[in-house]
Amino acid sequence: MSIDFYGAAWCSDCRRSKKLMEELGVEFNYIDVEADETASEKVIAINNGMRSIPVIVFEDGTHLTEPSDPDLKAKLEALSII
Repeated sequence: MSIDFYGAAWCSDCRRSKKLMEELGVEFNYIDVEADETASEKVIAINNGMRSIPVIVFEDGTHLTEPSDPDLKAKLEALSII
């Protein structure tokens, strides 16, 4: 399973979602949008022009933007990741 996690160190929602995924033992590729301009552009494209993060892109092509912990956990369960 390949999960791309677009975030930034200053983003509290990113830290919260990252912590949850780590606690659940979910493997993911963390991509710092501050360090990678192409990543920032991808976030904007996914979010129809908005710079909202975190953006978590799942292997099936779906994504979540700024998910709550319950929503993120439900998505991981629905995809049989956890």
